Amino acid sequence: MDLMLWRHAEAHDEELAEEDMQRALTPRGRRQAERMAVWLESQLPQGTRILSSPAVRAEQTVRALGRKYKVRDALSPGASVQDVLETAGWPNAKYPVLLVGHQPALGGVIAQLLEMPTAACAIRKGAVWWLRNRTREGANHTVLLAVTSPERL
Repeated sequence: MDLMLWRHAEAHDEELAEEDMQRALTPRGRRQAERMAVWLESQLPQGTRILSSPAVRAEQTVRALGRKYKVRDALSPGASVQDVLETAGWPNAKYPVLLVGHQPALGGVIAQLLEMPTAACAIRKGAVWWLRNRTREGANHTVLLAVTSPERL
C-alpha cells in the first residue's frame, strides 16, 4: 500500500479566523498548494483515493489538485495517529491513499511507521511524505519513497 501524507499549505494565523477550522490559506499557501499539486498530478498512481480534513485550509490545499476527494472528520486538527492510520486503511488498503491533514498527527504517523525515536517528526507546510508498506518474510516494513516540499519544486 502507498500512503501519501500532505500537510496543508500555509494558512492565516488563528487571530484572523473565528475558529481554527475556518483558517484559510495565505496567498503564499495557495502558491505552495498549486506547486505541490502539479508535482502530485505527475506522480499519483492510478486509483489513488484522496481524503482531506474538513478544515478550510486543508480543503483549499487539496482543491489545488483538481481531483475528487472526500472529507473525513477523523483527519481534523487534533486527530490521533491511530485516527489517521485507520482512515487510510494502513497497511492493508488495496489502493494508494493521499491524506491531507495537520501536524502533529501526520508527523506522528511518520515517526511511528519509520520507527523514529520521537513522538512526531516535523513536516513543512505544504510538504508531501510518500510511504509504502511491503511484506517481506511475513513481516510488514515501511519504506520511505519520497519527501518533497513546495520550496524544492
